Amino acid sequence: MSIEKGKQAPTFTLPANNGEHVSLSDYKGKNVVLYFYPKDMTPGCTTEACDFRDHHESFADLDAVILGVSPDPVESHKKFIDKHELPFLLLADEDHQVSEEYGVWKLKKNFGKEYYGIERSTFIIDKDGNLAEEYRKVKVDGHVESALEYIRENLQ
Repeated sequence: MSIEKGKQAPTFTLPANNGEHVSLSDYKGKNVVLYFYPKDMTPGCTTEACDFRDHHESFADLDAVILGVSPDPVESHKKFIDKHELPFLLLADEDHQVSEEYGVWKLKKNFGKEYYGIERSTFIIDKDGNLAEEYRKVKVDGHVESALEYIRENLQ
């Protein structure tokens, strides 16, 4: 499936750290910041999650919900949230099906080894469930502020 700005975002249902199953459709009527990250407790992912945490109220003021997705299991997400006091849900995409639908499951190279994993990416989905903006190959520094600014300028 290809994902295209202005078109309906791929729907999904995934288990969340709160013990429930969460669907994108649960957030119809709100802006959604759907961010995909490689792994709980790693330096870049922790920095990104804490940046989203620190701007959580600003996103909420713009009627935006933050959802994080990684292939880690729910138990790992719970530990990550507890350790860093994250105020938003993390979703477990253990079979990477949703990551593949959003085109973020990629062949990666690290220290000469090839493996598949998530390419850090963020998708902003509008209140009607359409993809409004996408950020691929995200660099953590300044990214959360860019996403917040996009919503402030384009979805209010």
